[in-house]
Amino acid sequence: MTVAVETAGARRARVAAGARAVVEGRWFDPAMLVVIALNAVALGLETYPSIDAAVGRELRSANDVILGVFVVELALRMAACADRPAAFWRSGWNVFDFVVVTASFVPGVRENATLLRLARLLRVVRAVRLLPDLRVLTVAVARSVPGVASLAAITLLLVYVYGMVGWVVFSEHDPENFANVGQAMVTMFVLLTLENLPDYIARGQELSDWTLLFYISYVMVASFLIFNLFIGIVINSMEEARGIELRRAERELREHSGHDEEHAHAVVLEERLRALHAAVAELEREVRADGARHGGRR
Repeated sequence: MTVAVETAGARRARVAAGARAVVEGRWFDPAMLVVIALNAVALGLETYPSIDAAVGRELRSANDVILGVFVVELALRMAACADRPAAFWRSGWNVFDFVVVTASFVPGVRENATLLRLARLLRVVRAVRLLPDLRVLTVAVARSVPGVASLAAITLLLVYVYGMVGWVVFSEHDPENFANVGQAMVTMFVLLTLENLPDYIARGQELSDWTLLFYISYVMVASFLIFNLFIGIVINSMEEARGIELRRAERELREHSGHDEEHAHAVVLEERLRALHAAVAELEREVRADGARHGGRR
């Protein structure tokens, strides 16, 4: 029994190693990106009635082939975790891929054209998983939601307060924009973009020069402070997303290679430093080329 278990374990490890070699190959992710792009093109072409009438059957056949490719890809990713099945489900991207691919086989989905198109559309979103920078941006957007929600609440409160003040001051002088608190809030919301600000200031100065303080204080607080806080939230979320991706890379390296945490951290940092060095070298070449062009003009 022990020998049988050891043999089964060795077989799973061998299958996982072979599948991992394919999944981690340099060609694998670019090839899958090409398939995802073809899926997007086929899905878009079906929206043209003339094209759908001419080659609709071929497009649907191509969709079936693309779905088959995605099934093989999912099977390879699952096989790469054959020696540790739980590791596959610990990755949110793997779970997303599994749901998106298997959705096309759910009873009722293939018979419903709308649901089937939605399932095919979700396959295009899988491109996020294959592009590291886009993956970081996606994680950053998710991480920024709580901060952005709090900032939106503060902005709404500010718009309401200034809308009420604007209604009190300008309701009779400028009823078109401050007839009631709702219209005043819409006006203040539009002013977040500084659109037509000089016109509002000129109209307010017809009433009193002191109204200039109302618009200047609003612009300083709402337009400048709020937008700077928003930028700060996004930058902080980007740093958190990069940290998450770094820890994910370390975890995958430990699981795949068996290295300890310290060694995995060192390997990932070395890889990032190599990428940073390449970026700096590219920037230096661009600076030298730009200097050579300016020198030639002189």
